[in-house]
Amino acid sequence: MVTIKEIAKKCNVSIATVSNILNGKPNASEETRKKVLETVKQLNYTPNYVAKNLKMKKSKAIGVIVEDITVFCTPEIIDGITKCCEEFGYHILLTNMRMYKKFSDTYYVNEDFKQIVDKEINELLSKQVDGIIYVTAHERKLKCFSDNLKIPAIIAYGYSKNEFIPSVVVDDKNGAYIAIQYLIDNGHKNIGVITGKENSIHTNDRLEGYQKALYDNSICFNPEFVAKGDWSRESGYNNTDYLVNKGVTAIFCMNDIIAGGVYDRLEQLNKSIGCDISVIGFDNRELAVFYHPSLTTVALPLFEIGYTACKNIIDALDNPDNIQKNQIIEEKCYLMERFSVQSKK
Repeated sequence: MVTIKEIAKKCNVSIATVSNILNGKPNASEETRKKVLETVKQLNYTPNYVAKNLKMKKSKAIGVIVEDITVFCTPEIIDGITKCCEEFGYHILLTNMRMYKKFSDTYYVNEDFKQIVDKEINELLSKQVDGIIYVTAHERKLKCFSDNLKIPAIIAYGYSKNEFIPSVVVDDKNGAYIAIQYLIDNGHKNIGVITGKENSIHTNDRLEGYQKALYDNSICFNPEFVAKGDWSRESGYNNTDYLVNKGVTAIFCMNDIIAGGVYDRLEQLNKSIGCDISVIGFDNRELAVFYHPSLTTVALPLFEIGYTACKNIIDALDNPDNIQKNQIIEEKCYLMERFSVQSKK
C-alpha cells in the first residue's frame, strides 16, 4: 500500500504538505497542489481511514440496531439513515436482532429481550462506534440504553424512557387528522373507524387525531362509529357489517391491512368502494396500490425518521453540549390520494 511518505518523497515535499493538501487545507501553492494530486492518482493512493480515525479518536461509524429488518417500516428507516451517513461521511454497522422472526409480535415482553439488546449494544461499543441508533418495529415506550452511556444514542420509531436519549416518531395524530379532514372535505360526516390494538400508541394517537378533525369541523363524535380492531385483515372484515349498519358513508382504517378486510366484506355485500362507501387507510404499504380500487391512505415518514435520527446523532457528536432532555421529534405524515374515496357533495 502506498503511503503519504512515499508521495512526499516523489514530489520532493514534506509529509505535512501532502497531508494538508489531502485534507483540503490551504498554504500550498497551486503548482504543488496539482503535483501532489497527480501523484496520488498515479500511485493509486488510498487513505488509511482506520489510522486517521484512531488519531482523531473517531471511528466515523454509526451503530444501528434494528429489532427486525423484515418488518415493513424498517427498510425505509434504514435507507434514511444510510442517506444521512453518505452525506456526512459516516458508515453504518448494522445489527438485525430478528426479534419478530424469533418470538412473533410479543417479543418485547420476552424475558430474554433486555439481555439480547444489551449484548448488541456492547458489541457495537466494542467496535468503537461514535453513536447508536435503535430502530423499533413499532412505536412504544422503552428503555434500551443505560443512563451512563458515553456516546450519543437515539431511538427511531419509538419513545425513549431515558432522560438524555431523544426519540424520533411518527406524528400519528396529524396523520389521522389529515385523513379525516380529507373525508370531510369530500362531504362525509358519518365516518366510521376500525382501530388497531387497544394498548397501542399508534391506536391512541390516531383516534385522537380522528376526534380532533371532527371537533374542528363541528361534527359530533359518535362512539358507536368506533369499532375495535387489532391491525389484522380479519378485524377489518369482521367490523365492516357493524359500521355499514350504523350508516357510515366512509370507513377510516388504522392500517392498510385492515382496509383489505373491509374491501373483502364490502365486495361480498355488493357495495361499490368509493361510490357506496369510501375507505381510507394508513401506512401506505406497497399492497395499497394493488387493491381495487387503489387505496387512498396516509404515508408514514419512515425515510425522514431514519434521516432525522442519524442527523441528530451527528449533531450531538459535533455539539455535545446541546443535547436536550426528553426530546421527542415528530415527523409529519402525508396523504396518498388514490381512488377509494369519492365526494358526497
